[in-house]
Amino acid sequence: MSNKIKRKDKPKAEHDLPKKSEQDLRPVPKAREKWDLVSYDPLQMYLWEVRRYKLLSKEEEIALATRYRENHDKDAAHKLILSNLRLVVKIAMDFHKHWMKNLMDLIQEGNIGLMQAVKKFDPYKGIKFSYYASFWIKAYILKFIMENWKLVKIGTTQAQRKLFFNLAREKERLLALGYEPEPKLLAERLDVKKDEIIEMGQRLGSWEVSIDSPVREDSNQDYSSFLPSKEMEIDEQISLEERRRLLREKLEEFRNTLSEKQRDIFDSRILAEEPMTLQELGDKYNISRERIRQIQEKILKKTKAWLMANIPNFEENFLDLLE
Repeated sequence: MSNKIKRKDKPKAEHDLPKKSEQDLRPVPKAREKWDLVSYDPLQMYLWEVRRYKLLSKEEEIALATRYRENHDKDAAHKLILSNLRLVVKIAMDFHKHWMKNLMDLIQEGNIGLMQAVKKFDPYKGIKFSYYASFWIKAYILKFIMENWKLVKIGTTQAQRKLFFNLAREKERLLALGYEPEPKLLAERLDVKKDEIIEMGQRLGSWEVSIDSPVREDSNQDYSSFLPSKEMEIDEQISLEERRRLLREKLEEFRNTLSEKQRDIFDSRILAEEPMTLQELGDKYNISRERIRQIQEKILKKTKAWLMANIPNFEENFLDLLE
């Protein structure tokens, strides 16, 4: 056996070891230890980050908002936003039942609403900022959902936005009470028109289909073949042209009943494609703009009365041509 003893390396002196930065010396949060072992979850990381910012009292919010409003202090606005990030998360989670996709999308839109609230907030009205900001946050989240629910927008009016969130819930409520959720009853309960109930039901219950897609796999026809033509039917075109011809004739007859000045104003202000201004006509006749306007109003009233007296069913068949 060899008498040689294997030499062990001497431990390095403390000054030989690589120095740790201040960040290395910080304790690793338990949450981070867990994330190092599992797949990265941006939502959980974000939720952990926003908890770091403390909530503010009403007085602190007012003070920061005042600094931003009076001095455009960006640091104050930054603190005001960071302290309310948890509020955005809470509101986004409330809307998540309507948007079953990425919650971070809603949080991102809510944060934009929060920043807008900071710009618009008036600290002198005595309202708590978080209460005021919640309306802006909800508005931006709601707008995002409406615009991205489907390729075709389903909530472009206030009534449609109301229906989007309340229609299914009201149907379930009526069924639970033993009622058939018919469009008429739903319209009464939600205070909207029956046609809007039917339209929203169709939108929510259908999927987007490209008009260039074939009707069937073995078909040469696409969906666009079944779309109604944008061109007016031939009988409607004939009717429209006949109404226009009759209206032109009657307007010419009416024009001959006017005085020379009234006829000039009628031609220059009412029939002209590029009407003269009131000032130009006033200068022409050495009268005020207001007087020209009064003459014009008188001519318009006289025109309508004359046409109604000389064209049968004028209001039903000809008013749309004057708009």
